[in-house]
Amino acid sequence: MKRIKRYQRFIFTKFFFVTIILFSAFSGLSQTSALTVISNQKGAPATLNFSQLKSIFMGEQQRWRSGTKITIALMKTNTAAGKNTSETLYGMSADELNKFWLALVFQGKASAPNFFNSASELENFVAQNPGAIGIVDQVAANDEIKTVQVEGKKL
Repeated sequence: MKRIKRYQRFIFTKFFFVTIILFSAFSGLSQTSALTVISNQKGAPATLNFSQLKSIFMGEQQRWRSGTKITIALMKTNTAAGKNTSETLYGMSADELNKFWLALVFQGKASAPNFFNSASELENFVAQNPGAIGIVDQVAANDEIKTVQVEGKKL
């Protein structure tokens, strides 16, 4: 009788863990979507490699080759696109990204990025500010901005 109960517990535990693993794998897939890098017509080049993009969004590169100041626009980290950007580009959680930028600004090493609730707000900001660059989780629908290719593809 004890052997049967142990076996049942073993099967239940195994089923439980397999279910958890599958659920987390599929929920992670549904949250991740392609990211699109957009910029103002004046400033960013048409293509960047990933290391250049990361340097810009980490606050290391602060001016374009033309001398125009880079202004970073990001989705708020409590949005799906903001979380996706945190993980895909920065390799950080949303909270870690907020702390990262807070530390950079506090140390005077970079200007704070502009955070937005919606992609349309972010796109409008980028369109109106020369040197601005941002990341959205959809194809840009604004003719006043350009899509920046990263190594010939989306993130």
